[in-house]
Amino acid sequence: MLSKRVIPCLDVREGRLTKGIKFSGNENIGDPVKSARRYYEEGADEIVFYDITASAEARGIFLDVVERVAEQIFIPFTVGGGISDVAQMRDVLLAGAEKVSVNSAAVQNPGIISEGAEAFGSQAIVVGMDVLAVPVSADIPSGFEIVIHGGRKRMGIDALAWAKRCQDLGAGELCVNSIDADGTKDGYELTLTKAVVQAVSIPVIASGGAGEPRHMYEAVSRGGAAAALIASIVHYGTYTIRDCKEYMANRGAKVRLTW
Repeated sequence: MLSKRVIPCLDVREGRLTKGIKFSGNENIGDPVKSARRYYEEGADEIVFYDITASAEARGIFLDVVERVAEQIFIPFTVGGGISDVAQMRDVLLAGAEKVSVNSAAVQNPGIISEGAEAFGSQAIVVGMDVLAVPVSADIPSGFEIVIHGGRKRMGIDALAWAKRCQDLGAGELCVNSIDADGTKDGYELTLTKAVVQAVSIPVIASGGAGEPRHMYEAVSRGGAAAALIASIVHYGTYTIRDCKEYMANRGAKVRLTW
């Protein structure tokens, strides 16, 4: 059985670490480079970096920040935000990332998933899914809809159907973020997480809502996720990576302990 991963997420706006609730009210809270180094030293399994306004502003990622983070950590590093073609994927990988995350661009041009997988391998392609709970309908039978551009644009696409298509196109991993739970610290949307896990055979990362180590344990045990993405609880110093992993290990979850 593979170890369950704990992955701090660095949402970056204008080169600064930022955090909001349900994709709004963001405030700058620190230096992403220093934070990445600290999480690496605490035992994070991976780091995820999102340039959260790149897509909405129709620009590329701030590669200088990516390079500075990559110089400080020696664990897998995923970068996303504004990536819309294979050339931009290559730029990010050359800047030091091991994986690229595509979200809005993949919904608008699904071919970018297969093109990226062919160029760099499926293991390098992560598809981020921002998902909103909506009434069940003929178009959205799961009750979960794909939203793009940082939660700004609903797409009328069922999240489970999209997850399966991403896998078929060559994605190596899915990061499933609940807009409803994002930043609330009330726990992950486990119904959504479990539904996506059951719909695909590739690893699924739970994202959105972690407020305490118990939520991470629930994501990997009840939700079946391969990893739990966290932000606020470590950014604000409420818990450390070690706190989270020790809680999970003490309840039977297999995690990588480095101390």
